[in-house]
Amino acid sequence: MFDANILDIIQNHLATSVALFKPEIALLITFILALFMDIIFKKNRNIAGYTVCIGFIITGILLFTQVGVKENAFINLIAVDPFAVFFKYLILISSLGVCLMSFFSEELYSEGRKVGEYYSLICAMTFGMFLLSGANNLIMIYLAIEMMSFSSYVLAGYTKEIKRASEASLKYVIYGSVSSGVMIYGMSLLFGASGTLNLTDLATLIPNGQIDMFPLITSGILIITGFGYKISMAPFHFWTPDVYEGSPVTITALLSVASKIAGLAGFIRFTMLIFANDPYLNWQIVLAVLSVVTMTIGNLSALWQSNVKRILAYSAIAHAGYILIGLVVMNELGISSIMFYLFTYIFMNLGAFMVVMLISNKIQSEDIDDYNGLGYKMPVLGALLVIFLVSLAGIPPTAGFLGKFYIFAAALQKGGVWIWLTVIAVINSAISVFYYFKIFRNMYLRGKNTEISEKFSFSPASIALTVIFAIPTLFLLVYYSPILEWANQSASIFFLK
Repeated sequence: MFDANILDIIQNHLATSVALFKPEIALLITFILALFMDIIFKKNRNIAGYTVCIGFIITGILLFTQVGVKENAFINLIAVDPFAVFFKYLILISSLGVCLMSFFSEELYSEGRKVGEYYSLICAMTFGMFLLSGANNLIMIYLAIEMMSFSSYVLAGYTKEIKRASEASLKYVIYGSVSSGVMIYGMSLLFGASGTLNLTDLATLIPNGQIDMFPLITSGILIITGFGYKISMAPFHFWTPDVYEGSPVTITALLSVASKIAGLAGFIRFTMLIFANDPYLNWQIVLAVLSVVTMTIGNLSALWQSNVKRILAYSAIAHAGYILIGLVVMNELGISSIMFYLFTYIFMNLGAFMVVMLISNKIQSEDIDDYNGLGYKMPVLGALLVIFLVSLAGIPPTAGFLGKFYIFAAALQKGGVWIWLTVIAVINSAISVFYYFKIFRNMYLRGKNTEISEKFSFSPASIALTVIFAIPTLFLLVYYSPILEWANQSASIFFLK
């Protein structure tokens, strides 16, 4: 028979954990409610989408109550801290942006397709990404990745009557299954060597040499494989171009932004608690090499692409390489620069995909040659697309420049050997200008003299949403200090003694 005091402790801990879990509970309720609303109100195709959007807003309000909190829930399975809250807000903004984009996607709404499950799956994926952001346990990391992956597999092939969508979904499942298997094997090795699954406990065992070198290094490499797959890091990026090209544009945007952000949240927490304390291997060198390989492969491969979605896919790979620079230095400035960079990345990337989707609605193509002269048929959206591409290239005065500036500054401040890493990153940024320029070259310089029979018309709401994405992309440079300060405060949890 249990002691009454033990039962009281368990009940109190459970009550505290549930209170800390309110944003995730809101997402679960939203998921179930969206399914029921879609069944009840069959004639309203958007009812599930509206429900999910409202649920995301409520989740954001509940998440605000956790600002400044630093607690652990469910016996240290999940950390509720400023770092997790920051990433959850990024994920929530990304998912909400994709849901709003989806209302304007003819690709999704064609053929009388039901979209209730689509919005519900985005909500389910967001729940998995929330768990990954705060996961403080190896098994919780794995379960969170699987939860978000299962939803993304279905979403990637949601337009199943399109051959390339089914192909994308199948490739995604195969690559995802292999990476998950490798990752869980690495976790089992680490558990076998340490006897614990908790990251905080591992962080205290590793510096003292209480874990043998071989299982620690081997498990680290295998776990990097799993995280590398989620963030499109080379050489685990092979799925990215095909899946991005075959998926609906909205899901491509979701995978390139929200999924990457969640993967990075888990990877950063694991790195700062495990790799930063490893007495056997300098993981900074490993991550630096992966950073260089990732950004170089992404940028050089993008130069030869003719499909705009594939260009943006390789661009996403290159950006993963830039982001890794902040992780390489393993200090507070490096982590906060990643967080600030990701905030800017949300708006410029979602904005670019929004314009690509609206163009695809009109011309039924994503081939770059079909973009000839489009800048004159859609002057407002053409100008907005240029802003997003310039920001992705990291050219001032856009937010993308500011994000890269802080990433590079973190490496330069570290000095010494990391200066070469910054030089390579700057060269890669210069290379990226060429393939971004290909898009607006076709829009404005090719087809310039052809007769423009009519201009494209777009709904005011779609233009308004694109402008919303453009405002922080263009004007964040003017007033960025609150976001940067928030990132600094959130990153500091790994460096408080």
